[in-house]
Amino acid sequence: MTTDALTVELLTEELPPKALRRLGLAFAEAVADGLRQRGLLCGASVVTPFATPRRLAVSITAVAAVAPDAPVSQKLMPLKVASTTGARDGRASEALVRKLGALGRAHLAAGFPAAQDGPDELLIEQDGKAESVFLRSVAKGQPLHTALQATLDHALPRLPIPKTMTYAGAGGYFNDVKFVRPVHRLLALHGDAIVPVTALGLAAGRVTSGHRFLARADLQVSSALAYAPLLEAEGRVQPGFDTRKASIAAALRDAAAGATVLMPDPLLDEVTALVEWPAVYVGTFDPAFLAVPQECLILTMQQHQKYFALAGPAGELLPRFLLVSNVPTNHPAAIRHGNERVLRARLADAKFFFDQDRRAPLAARLPRLASVVYHNQLGTQAARIERLRALAARIAPLVGADPASADRAAMLAKADLVTDMVGEFPELQGTMGRYYAQHDGEAPMVADAIAEHYWPRFAGDMLPAGPVAQAVALADKLESLAGLFGIGHAPTGDKDPFGLRRAALGVIRILVERRIATSLRQLVALAFDAFAAIPAATRADDALAAFVFERMRGYLREQGYTAQQVAAVMDAHPDVIADLPQRLAAVRAFEASPAAQALAAANKRIVNILRKAGTDAPGGMAVDPTLLAPGAERDLQAALEALRPVVAAHLAAGDFTAALLACASARPAVDRFFDEVMVMDDDSRLRANRLALLRGVRETMNRVADIALLAA
Repeated sequence: MTTDALTVELLTEELPPKALRRLGLAFAEAVADGLRQRGLLCGASVVTPFATPRRLAVSITAVAAVAPDAPVSQKLMPLKVASTTGARDGRASEALVRKLGALGRAHLAAGFPAAQDGPDELLIEQDGKAESVFLRSVAKGQPLHTALQATLDHALPRLPIPKTMTYAGAGGYFNDVKFVRPVHRLLALHGDAIVPVTALGLAAGRVTSGHRFLARADLQVSSALAYAPLLEAEGRVQPGFDTRKASIAAALRDAAAGATVLMPDPLLDEVTALVEWPAVYVGTFDPAFLAVPQECLILTMQQHQKYFALAGPAGELLPRFLLVSNVPTNHPAAIRHGNERVLRARLADAKFFFDQDRRAPLAARLPRLASVVYHNQLGTQAARIERLRALAARIAPLVGADPASADRAAMLAKADLVTDMVGEFPELQGTMGRYYAQHDGEAPMVADAIAEHYWPRFAGDMLPAGPVAQAVALADKLESLAGLFGIGHAPTGDKDPFGLRRAALGVIRILVERRIATSLRQLVALAFDAFAAIPAATRADDALAAFVFERMRGYLREQGYTAQQVAAVMDAHPDVIADLPQRLAAVRAFEASPAAQALAAANKRIVNILRKAGTDAPGGMAVDPTLLAPGAERDLQAALEALRPVVAAHLAAGDFTAALLACASARPAVDRFFDEVMVMDDDSRLRANRLALLRGVRETMNRVADIALLAA
């Protein structure tokens, strides 16, 4: 089978930079998958994606010119329909004759039930509970141009295009082509030959274009393997997205001259998607602008101008920045000065906003929140502030915070939403609130809580540090959860438009990672209490608690624990979740002990006996020692009495591992009890007493986790 490299390129107008990397990968994967499914690739084929501001392309090695022939099996009909007798001993029915005739295989009917003519074969095979007649044949392998055409036709409409454009194709009518951006050329080469395919109204050729300013508009590509080297050497284009990104990152670090480059990956991706032949230059700005909070300056540089800020050894912002240009030059003064002039205007705007905002204290802005709608069923931001205040003040004692400080922080928490700076940069909500609160002379814990009550904002983000910030953060998240659950907006499937899963995970992380041992159900109840005056919001305490518990399971699974281990600590829906990771660590240590499986199996047996007897509820009748028979019964009671204070002492000390491992000492007594004692005795008093004994064993051993769920 002849193989060679294949390169396919769509030369476009400037593609949306935030979507470029994903589009490039999706295009390459779609072409490779389509050809692989059609048998034209092999295990040695290597797929290389390319993506620049004006092209999506892919090169694939070891692509066959023609796919190999492949056996195919086609179900014709059930045997009871294909045979005149409905079985193997009949002749071909009229229905089968017509079917074979339509397929050009009528001659096979004469040999029914089994006939063969070259590669064509008629046979009967089991098909579920019945038998069916199948036609086996050999399908001729598709030539590359047919397979590639089908692949492109299928792949292009299915690319992850953020917004489709409709435009006039080459020689076509107005608005007759749809794609992410107008496409001007299609290149398709297999080895040194053009693959005769079409896409988006264009016929494939071997011509591409280099850099818009630094190279010729027409570059003849001699072969598929020459594509990337030609673009680099003559086209002044680095076609590989990841290669270009790495070269930009290296150039930024070199130009930083020892400073730290603030290089968030989304910004680096976006800049990579804006240039084909990158060059990095250094610019400066007036140090007087450093009086503005550095978060404002950084966002101005990154979001408005796509510049990279620089930080000094102590993390302080430096009055320099780096810009990535698409035009390398030995005389960059004009580029540098032009960008400095634009940035100066942007920073002046930020300084103006900052100065204007500080003219009025945060508290004076609160009346304006009455005109900001939070949710059409839950009222305005001003109404929400009142709920947050009430909720934060009630949560504060539960987390060791001062209620008055929590109330003050909750009152001011959303005031910066109506400032000019947050209006320009919504990402700075909370951050600017802290700066303005500090300027107003608010207590440090109040200012910190204004910023930190949004935390954690995403997976792995920081948590609020102080008790006041924790109280307001919990109030903010629980208020959102209770309000939206109360009006029927709980997440469904993969839809979570209000970010409630993120809010629930924030509650979990604050309680668990800050070791706040308070009742989750109490917090949920307090959150719904805050909506008592909202007729549209109904209580959904159980549904919200279940939702948080489900997120807790996912959170614990992400820590590396098994489903059985998580179930052991979660199935009882513990009211305090702060110590669940410690309990899980104890479960993991217990599972490694020699007695673990035997004790887990014994506990499972105890649970089943108690459930069958209808006495599995906690508490109940106490054990009567006078009814215990000498031997196994009394030994188990003695082991239980000795174990209880040991487990209680370990739990009081917070040593869950020691508490669980201590249970292993009871294994011999438990095993002997089940070997020698009939629990379900005919004597009702003995039966009830033995069930009470087993209930005591279960309750003592399961104070850390339900070890019955660990049984294999």
